[in-house]
Amino acid sequence: MPYRIFKIFFSFFIFISSFSFGQTLSSSLDKTTLALGEVAIFKIQILDLEGKNVQIAPRNELLPFHFEMVNDSIAIQKDIYLRSVKFAVFQEGKFTIPEIEIKVGDQILKTIPYEVEVINTAKKGDQINDIMKNKEVDLDVQDYWDMYKFYVLLAFLIIAIIFLIIGIIRWGRKRKDSPAVTTNQTLKDLEKLRKKNYIENENFRDFYVELIEISRAFITKQYQIPADVLLTDDLVEYMKNTNVISQENEKIVEEIFLRGDLVKFAKTIPTKEIMSKDLIEIRDFVKRSTKDVEAENLRNVSVEELSDEDRSKLRKLK
Repeated sequence: MPYRIFKIFFSFFIFISSFSFGQTLSSSLDKTTLALGEVAIFKIQILDLEGKNVQIAPRNELLPFHFEMVNDSIAIQKDIYLRSVKFAVFQEGKFTIPEIEIKVGDQILKTIPYEVEVINTAKKGDQINDIMKNKEVDLDVQDYWDMYKFYVLLAFLIIAIIFLIIGIIRWGRKRKDSPAVTTNQTLKDLEKLRKKNYIENENFRDFYVELIEISRAFITKQYQIPADVLLTDDLVEYMKNTNVISQENEKIVEEIFLRGDLVKFAKTIPTKEIMSKDLIEIRDFVKRSTKDVEAENLRNVSVEELSDEDRSKLRKLK
């Protein structure tokens, strides 16, 4: 009999201890009826944590989407978890804060659900008065500048960028198509031709074919003459009629082009000395071409528009 009494007492002690040493969860809502936009406070409190980890919805995600969070504060100590959520609702009707599941260590706890009613306290016909009457303020230039200066500066920046892009494009085209660039590129092409050793190997036909081809492309680009499509006789006549190329350069082009035609049709066989001489003269002609272009540009400008330096250059070129 005493053993049975002891067993009952021990079981009762275990039962009481489970309540005495377990976690205590409580929640509260300060208002169940709210006006539109009115702030309410929902609180959660857990006691006797004993350092256990609390797993709950993260900050600003505790309540459903109808509840607009104003503030969500959390305070955790060794034995206490406190959470205070301030919220407002901007829609009329009844809304529910559901039971919230909280895991403390290995134990699952749940809050009780709450129902919130949101009402519109404004009545139809209510007069809304301003706190103070609107005041008219006269704005001066500085005020307008302060308000719109960012837009003005932005507009100037966009315009500057547009002009910069146009300038870069024009400068790039000018640099790419300038006489100096064309001259340098042609000189490189002539040097490549020399290194092919056509002269040393007496390969006269390929030499003159490439030499005339390079020269025609150069004349077309440098002088704006359709040398790439004209026959030699027509090209010579065109040069004499337009007077774009100086007589010295014109004579060299005529002699070498005519000799090239004879070589291509196997009517003559040039010596190494002649081939070398023709390559050197074409190269010199390419170097002198910038003077022809400069003279032509000066001729296209009226005398009144020329500076003293340009007039001196024009007299020397003549």
